[in-house]
Amino acid sequence: MEKVTHDKSKSFRLQRKLRARHMNMIAIGGAIGTGLFVATGASISTAGPGGAMVSYAIIGMAVFFVMNALGEMATYTPVPGAFETYSTKYVDPSFGFTMGWNYWYCSTMTIAVEVVAASILIKFWLPSSSSALWSALCLIILIALNLFSASVFGEAEFWFAGIKVVTIIIFLIVGILMICGIFNGEATGFHNWTLAEAPFVGGGYAIFSILMVAGFSFVGVEATAVAAGECVDPDKTVPKAINHVFWRIMIFYIGGIFVVATLLPYTDPNLLSGSIDNVAVSPFTLIFERAGLAIAASLMNAVILTSVLSCGNSTLYIASRLLYSMAKSGKAPKVFGKVSRRGVPIYAVLGTAAISCLCFLSSFAGDSVVYTWLYNATGLTGFITWFGICICHLRFRKAFKAQGRDLAELKYQAKLYPYGTIAALIICGLVIAGQGYYAITETGIDWYGILVAYIGLPIAVALYLIHKLVKKTKLIPVMEMDLTAGEGKE
Repeated sequence: MEKVTHDKSKSFRLQRKLRARHMNMIAIGGAIGTGLFVATGASISTAGPGGAMVSYAIIGMAVFFVMNALGEMATYTPVPGAFETYSTKYVDPSFGFTMGWNYWYCSTMTIAVEVVAASILIKFWLPSSSSALWSALCLIILIALNLFSASVFGEAEFWFAGIKVVTIIIFLIVGILMICGIFNGEATGFHNWTLAEAPFVGGGYAIFSILMVAGFSFVGVEATAVAAGECVDPDKTVPKAINHVFWRIMIFYIGGIFVVATLLPYTDPNLLSGSIDNVAVSPFTLIFERAGLAIAASLMNAVILTSVLSCGNSTLYIASRLLYSMAKSGKAPKVFGKVSRRGVPIYAVLGTAAISCLCFLSSFAGDSVVYTWLYNATGLTGFITWFGICICHLRFRKAFKAQGRDLAELKYQAKLYPYGTIAALIICGLVIAGQGYYAITETGIDWYGILVAYIGLPIAVALYLIHKLVKKTKLIPVMEMDLTAGEGKE
């Protein structure tokens, strides 16, 4: 392992080692995980096949415009801090402080979620083994992959994500063949779309209830912008990654929901039973079993295991780069800004991983309890981040116009600006506001449910107010914004 230099005469920087194929898989790896392989079953059961597809399509549209906004800024100024840096430059240093620490907190919890999930999946084969042991082993693997170099991380993510991409493609092909009757000799047809209340079950209320699940599933696509600070030729690589990866992810999610909803009735109790600790009833497992694959459960367990490791790997990368960026801009201790000879912010990686050791709580509270709590605690943060990115983009463009800059300077321009960005802003705002809808019932208010639902919001507000009071920052006037293109100063 490379040592970090303490010689003040030497200053190492992050190195551009991530190539186009790495960038594509980093985004896919961060956005495709248990949300697709497990949670889609419950979504179909709750809102029906049509309701589930509408919910994922709405969030998908919002994510598309968020990624366009972020892609425009990341191509113009490709830095490892990404949205944290843009929030500081285009809105307010306190806003940047909030965006950076808020996302870093979310990332550390997400890593813990994925590591806990990995230990549960391993216990599918070894039920009497120790959760703490497997959690520690998985965390060590993720740390090792992130400590050597960006290229090692990118290569690992390429193969991790590649496994689940191949699995999804095979699943979609097998599913379509089953629907057409080519695979098993009897066409399934579309009668499951007309059962009882289908295709829409529970109306608009049910559709809204799935938006949060869909949003959590997509969190991670913003990894592309963070990785722009270490990718080769970001002017070309970032736009391609954003355009291509988004549509692939949408096809995987919408296609997966379509296949599952067509082959399995939304009334199937197994769809609601699917969970990380019950992979035998994952909708993917059920479909493969119907196709005659006897080892479907073990196969999907292995795929989902690589999937959660992939998500954990990319999330640790994003979080460490954000911490590094905040250290360089004075928003975090300077030690996290130190870089090894190989261009790795080692202390930022180790500091992030240390907080993620919360996964060891699983050995005391029970795997599913910790997994569910962490899942809920981090859910809102993704929407807060997307909401903030939209604000940054609107401010960025406003300053660009006010300062008389030519849009031709933007090598990648967001689609349907400003309507797309505003639409994404509204969708994210509505989901944030309605996050705790389920805790308010006819019998009263579930205050614990409210706490779990909105825990990310007071944390973000507190970060902003504390930094504002201490640093006494002000909203940056559009004419004073730094619109310098390129990497900028570290």
